[in-house]
Amino acid sequence: MSMPDQSKSFLVGLIGSGIGGSLTPSMHEEEGSRLGLHYVYRRIDLEALRLDVSALPEILVAAERMGFNGLNVTYPAKQQIIPLLDELSEDAHALGAVNTVLLKDGKRIGHNTDWSGFARAFKRGLPDVSLERVVQLGAGGAGAAVAHAALMMGTRTLTLFDVDASRARILADELQQRFAAATVRAGESLADAVAQANGLIHATPTGMAKLPGLPLPAELLHRDLWVADIVYFPIRTALLQAAEAVGCRTLSGGGMAVYQAVDAFRIFTGLEPDAERMFAHFQSLLQR
Repeated sequence: MSMPDQSKSFLVGLIGSGIGGSLTPSMHEEEGSRLGLHYVYRRIDLEALRLDVSALPEILVAAERMGFNGLNVTYPAKQQIIPLLDELSEDAHALGAVNTVLLKDGKRIGHNTDWSGFARAFKRGLPDVSLERVVQLGAGGAGAAVAHAALMMGTRTLTLFDVDASRARILADELQQRFAAATVRAGESLADAVAQANGLIHATPTGMAKLPGLPLPAELLHRDLWVADIVYFPIRTALLQAAEAVGCRTLSGGGMAVYQAVDAFRIFTGLEPDAERMFAHFQSLLQR
């Protein structure tokens, strides 16, 4: 009897709170099976397990003992997991946030595919827009990743707003140190900043199915503005609908959701997934 090929078998998981609706497991498993792998992706839902981030050390030990190849990490664990890791990729270190952990040869290696996922989605959906002056709403973990992406793609002036003004200031200072050639600042007047901007990035939870609404007054939107949303459930948020009504070019959060999974799949398996196929599968999941 021949032994199964372990190199074609992968066990990965997602650590987060309230992740029952995540489409990430299905995207990974579908692409794994298309590539002829035995690929199992489990949810480790802190809320369902009645745990909080204090359980992260034992969850990581358990995952290693069970032979997990890697873990994705989402809210509220992206920052809290860092002290428990052995190594960080350059971008995870710069961002101070990890969403992908490779478990290999007894080591825990943290990566961040949120920023690269947003950058790839942006180049695919808005390939020819100006990044001269960009306004971003939201300076949390996801906000840090997409702001990093915007600056990596060549944004000259980035103005950050957050309900917590000190959070916007702290992120602006961190980014300014890393991107000396750009101007990064916490904004004061949202109306003035949006009026002068080429683009708007939305990186807060507002607009999600469970937090409906607009993250800014619709009358601030103008047709010379492109609008990129990172919320993907629903895929056409109230913000994107309002922006399209004014004639703005828009980018939904679906691309970032897909491309962060594409990049994580590559880290876990060492294989190149078919990004367009994963995109098509994601669209079909949204329709269900």
